[in-house]
Amino acid sequence: MQFENSRTFAQQLDAKDPLAKYRNEFIFPQINNKDAIYFTGNSLGLQPRSAQNYVNDIMSDWGNFAVEGHFQAEKPWWDYHERFAEQLSKVVGAKPKEVTVMNTLTVNLHLMMVSFYRPTKKRYKIICEEKAFPSDQYMISSQVRFHGFDPEDAIVELKKRDGEHNFRTEDILAKIEEVGEECALVLIGGVNYYTGQVFDMKTITEAGHKVGAFVGWDLAHAAGNIKLELHDWDVDFAAWCSYKYMNSGPGSASGCFVNEKYHNQKDIPRFEGWWGHNKDRRFLMEPEFQPEDGANAWQISNAPVLALAPYLASLQMFDEVGMDALIEKRNKIVAYLEFILHEIDKEVDSTFEVITPANQEERGTQLSVFLHGEGKELFNYLMQNGVIPDWREPNVIRLAPAPFYCSYEDMYEFGQILKRGILEK
Repeated sequence: MQFENSRTFAQQLDAKDPLAKYRNEFIFPQINNKDAIYFTGNSLGLQPRSAQNYVNDIMSDWGNFAVEGHFQAEKPWWDYHERFAEQLSKVVGAKPKEVTVMNTLTVNLHLMMVSFYRPTKKRYKIICEEKAFPSDQYMISSQVRFHGFDPEDAIVELKKRDGEHNFRTEDILAKIEEVGEECALVLIGGVNYYTGQVFDMKTITEAGHKVGAFVGWDLAHAAGNIKLELHDWDVDFAAWCSYKYMNSGPGSASGCFVNEKYHNQKDIPRFEGWWGHNKDRRFLMEPEFQPEDGANAWQISNAPVLALAPYLASLQMFDEVGMDALIEKRNKIVAYLEFILHEIDKEVDSTFEVITPANQEERGTQLSVFLHGEGKELFNYLMQNGVIPDWREPNVIRLAPAPFYCSYEDMYEFGQILKRGILEK
């Protein structure tokens, strides 16, 4: 499609957008008495209007039934988490029994590592990407130390080539082969939080398995953003937060994937709790743990239903629309945003460097942009004039036009605000 940098053209795209109606299903922050242009769904998604109703239902049931809400509520609390299985499995490309919701992301990654990081004197190394999201760095380092190994020796960081912003798949595969029989686990973020690069998860998973390692993925920036086929890719485990592209609220519950080939291994290392116990016998208070079927066996405590409620509200929309439709709009609106950036770049004689891969297969909703010659003053100007982007040192703004609620006219208007911000400085 031949794009145009005009409001009329953007409005025409919005008029033809089959997802445009969903914009009204979200609540926007107000800046200068207008809906903000919201580019930060990669950090915290907007609130679905229906989320309040889902939370209110639980509050009402708590008031009306007290403890009996576990069984008498319209959505009984004791199996509330089971409502996610079918719909969430479609988002991540899994079988329903391979997914569950519990805890928060880093907690779940720690729990997954109990099962899938089993170091020996010979096979003990973990491969991850350099400058991973700090929480992953802390988690992996602490797990290595817990098992008595030195992080300097046991953690192998994948490197970018000098002068390049993104990882090369061939370099990742070469490093996995080099570490070889010493590799116990490959654990990478499916989408790099800084650049927005999407990793070739299928190929990397195959390479990890070839050397005998487990392979897991942190999908914080991937779930609800890109096409995932966790079961078909034979991923061992994965976890993701729900508050970014899945719009479930700050700090809300995390999703987990455990490949079905591990479900019947009763002797698998695992931290256990009563919500992972056989559901039909849970209230018999038996002393011996009998695991639930599927990923629910990794549950530990009661489902946090108040935290799950907004997630369920958002997931209903994902189920209505489907990932294919979201990705179709995502590709188009991100391409239009990239076009707008380049057009404004020419108009103001500045230099914007998009460090997210240009290949559509290697990126999702996020564009990370170096503002060469500009500083944080420009970011502050954007914030004061109706745009909510994200700043990352040293000089990068991350722009994530979430397809559920961002419009093409938002992209055009952002370009105009950006141009004024540069010209007025």
